[in-house]
Amino acid sequence: MCGINGIIGHASELESTRLVGLMNAAMAHRGPDSEGCWAAPGIAIGHRRLSILDTSDAGRQPFFSEDRTLVLAFNGEVYNYVELRNELAPHYRFATGTDTEVIIAAYRQWGIECIHRFIGMFAFVLWDAKAGKGFLVRDRLGIKPLYTAEVDGSMLFASEVRSLLATGCVSRELDADGLTDYLRYQTVHAPRTILRQVSMLPAGHLMEFDAAHRRIIRYWDMADRACTDVPAELPKVHSRISDLLHSAVELRMRADVPFGAFLSGGIDSSIIVGLMAGVSSNPVDTFSVTFDEKEWDESSYSSLIAARFNTRHHPIPLRAADFLHDLPAALEAMDHPSGDGPNTFVVSRVTRREGVKMALSGLGGDELFAGYPVFKQMKRLESQRWIGHTPTALRALAGKALLAVKPSVASEKINALLQAESFDFIHSYPLSRRVLLDNRIRELLSAFPASPDMLAQIAASVEASPLPLLSKVSVAEMKGYMQNVLLRDADQMSMAHALEVRVPFLDHRLVEFVLGVPDAMKYPHSPKKLLTDAVGQWIPREIIDRPKMGFTFPWALWMRNEMRADCEENLQYLGRLPYFREGAVMAAWQDFLRGHPSMTWSRLWPLVVLGHWTRIHRIV
Repeated sequence: MCGINGIIGHASELESTRLVGLMNAAMAHRGPDSEGCWAAPGIAIGHRRLSILDTSDAGRQPFFSEDRTLVLAFNGEVYNYVELRNELAPHYRFATGTDTEVIIAAYRQWGIECIHRFIGMFAFVLWDAKAGKGFLVRDRLGIKPLYTAEVDGSMLFASEVRSLLATGCVSRELDADGLTDYLRYQTVHAPRTILRQVSMLPAGHLMEFDAAHRRIIRYWDMADRACTDVPAELPKVHSRISDLLHSAVELRMRADVPFGAFLSGGIDSSIIVGLMAGVSSNPVDTFSVTFDEKEWDESSYSSLIAARFNTRHHPIPLRAADFLHDLPAALEAMDHPSGDGPNTFVVSRVTRREGVKMALSGLGGDELFAGYPVFKQMKRLESQRWIGHTPTALRALAGKALLAVKPSVASEKINALLQAESFDFIHSYPLSRRVLLDNRIRELLSAFPASPDMLAQIAASVEASPLPLLSKVSVAEMKGYMQNVLLRDADQMSMAHALEVRVPFLDHRLVEFVLGVPDAMKYPHSPKKLLTDAVGQWIPREIIDRPKMGFTFPWALWMRNEMRADCEENLQYLGRLPYFREGAVMAAWQDFLRGHPSMTWSRLWPLVVLGHWTRIHRIV
C-alpha cells in the first residue's frame, strides 16, 4: 500500500520534479518506508512506499522494466501475483519478489488487457516509452482512490486531494454541483469531487494518455459482469460462495509483514477471522475495540470468536473520552470531506500501534449480502407500487398530515416519496441515503444549481439492468455509499497511520457471483441468511442471532457540550463562504441546539466536517 502521483504533459522536467516532490511530501504518511521520483519529457511520476511484499530495496518505486522502457508507480496489491508470476516466468526474468514487477511482466506479455487477470485492489500509473503512451488505472470496486486535475494543458494525478493542493497549481474553489451532492449524501460521487478542478477516476475505469490525447475507458462494471449461470440448487450456491470466500481470504493473507484482522464480533468480521484461522498455520492476530460503556461494548462477542479460533487477541480499551480526544486528529486526517470516518481512524491508529502493517476487514459484507434495512424496505416497496397510482393530491395531503403529527427526518422522507412521480426504485432508493432534502438545501445555498442527483442516476442505470431487485440494491449501495463513503474513509483514515486494509468481501469474483443469485435465495429472513447458510458453520449462532451494534456515541450530546465551540467555529467559517445564504448555516445550528426534529446531529455533522475541511485547506 502506497501513494502515487505525477504530472502528464508538463514541458519542464525540472519543474515537474519539483511539483512531484511537493506531492510526495504531502502524502508521506501513506508511505513512510521510502519515496521515489522519475521524470522524462512530458511525464513525471512520484511514489511513497509502504512495503508489504518484498520489503527490500528491490521493491522501490517508480519501478522499471529491465530495459527501462516501462515505468510503474503502484498503490495497492495484486493478490494473485504468485500464480501470475508462475505463468509469466517462461517469458520474463524476475528480479524481485514484488507484485509490482508482476504488473510490469503482465503488461509486457498481454498489454493493458492484463488488468483483467488481476485479483486485487490497485491504482497505478504505467508509462510505455516505446509506445509513447501511458495508463492510469483504478481497480474494479474502487478500493484505492485516484484523483486528477487539469492545469494549463497538463494533468496532475495523485492518491490524495491534499497532494494536488500542495503543488499550489490546483484551484481551491468549491464545485457547485459537488457541494450540492455533498449536502444531499454527505459525500461527492465520482467522478466529481468537492473541488471544481479535481476529478476522481471512477472505479473500474482506466485513462489512456499520450502527448496529445487522453481518453477514459470503462473496463469493468459489476452490473454487467453479474453471473448468469448461477446453479438452481441452493446447496451448490452455498458451496460456490464458500469456495470463493475461502480463496478471497487466502489470497489476502499474503504478506511479508505482521498482519491481523479487525474483529468487531459481528457476522462479517467473525467469518473473516474464522476463514483466516482455517488457512493459517499460526494463530491469527485479532484486534477489537472495547468500551466500559455496555451500550457500545461488543467485547463479549469478539472474545467468543477469539476463543473459538484460538487467536492472539488484542482487546483495545477505548473510553468515550478517548474517542472524543482523537476526533480533531481524525478530522485533520480527512483528505476529502465525508460525514463518516472517525471510527476507522481510531481503530486504525490503535491497530498500527500494535506493530501491524496490514489488517483484513469485513467491509462489503452488508452491501453484498443484504445486511442493511434498505434491502427489506425496497422489497416491501416493490409490492406497494400501487400507492403511486393514487391521486397526487391525496398522497400530498397524507404526507403533510404525517409531518404535522410526527415531524421527523423519517417523516420528511416519506412525504417526499409520497409526492414522487412513482414508487419505483429510481425514486425510492436514493431517499434511503439522503441526508438533506432539496428543500432544506435551497434554504442553505445562495444559489441552488440544477444539479443532477448522482445517486438517482446510479439507481436509474441499475434499474435498467436485468438483475434481481436485491442485487440492484447491492449495486446501488456499492456504487454509491460504499465506494464514495466507506471505501474512501477506510483508505484515508487507515493510511493516515500507514496501515493497509484488505477487504475479502470485495473480491470481484465473489461480487460477480453473488449479484447473480436470485432474490428467493438471498432474502434476509435472518441477518445475511445467504452468507450465514454458506459459511455459518465457522461461527456460533450467538453471533448470527445477536443484535446489530456499532459505534453509537452520544454525538448530539457532545456537539451541544464538549464539541460546541469547535462546531461553531467550523460552521461560522462555512457560513461565510459565498455559496451559502447569509445566516443560513448558523440558523441550522440553532435549530439543532433547540432540538428541532428536522435538524438531527447526523444532518448537521456533515456541515461541521465540511466547515473544518474548507477552513484548514483555505477553500474559497
